[in-house]
Amino acid sequence: MIKNLFRDAFSYKETQCTIISDKKIGIQTAEESIKHNRKELEEYARANPNFLYTLEPISARRGPLVAKLMAEVAEKANVGPMAAVAGVLADLAVKDMIRNGCEVAVVENGGEVSAVSKGAIDVALSAGDVPLSKRFGFRLTDFPIGLATSSGRFSHALSFGDAEAATVFCRNAGLADAAATAVGNVVKGEDPRSAIQRGINKALSIQGVEGVLIVYRGFVGTAGKIPKMIKVDPAT
Repeated sequence: MIKNLFRDAFSYKETQCTIISDKKIGIQTAEESIKHNRKELEEYARANPNFLYTLEPISARRGPLVAKLMAEVAEKANVGPMAAVAGVLADLAVKDMIRNGCEVAVVENGGEVSAVSKGAIDVALSAGDVPLSKRFGFRLTDFPIGLATSSGRFSHALSFGDAEAATVFCRNAGLADAAATAVGNVVKGEDPRSAIQRGINKALSIQGVEGVLIVYRGFVGTAGKIPKMIKVDPAT
């Protein structure tokens, strides 16, 4: 594991992030990136309010980069673009950090993680108050990587499903964010095994999804390429 990293908890309006970098300037770069891209998105949404509220894919060809990227990954997952906002903001911040010379650039935005690193990074799975939450996680070693978790029980984000956690792994957090929403939406019903299989099928049908883990009613299902799972001390 990499030592002597800079870490900062950053809040800006609804955005709540943890930023990790090997360079102090990386923290400032990520914060400025998030503020800039949020401002551009807000200005675009004021002129195009349907972008904020639609639950279906919508074009943003004339929008700023943040809106275009949200629309692109939402199209792949067949969800509304706001399902990808946290992940895309994290991706853009990481890209700006790398551009500024960082070799470790990790942004966790509301549970969605975008990461590029020269060494392993550990992240915990957060799924509310279920027994597994923050007791296991993933050791990230293959970069770039994006992961996102949707929950029908514990998240502030809209979900039409009931999964404790639907975690998706991709090469970027924007797609992972949109795909996790799509997966979480179909995990529901009285039969946990069938519900989990529906979620897995949905995940693997989305181009760019590399792996998925679903927690539902005490059952866990996985498919595809998933980082090494690790035990996590819930007190840390």
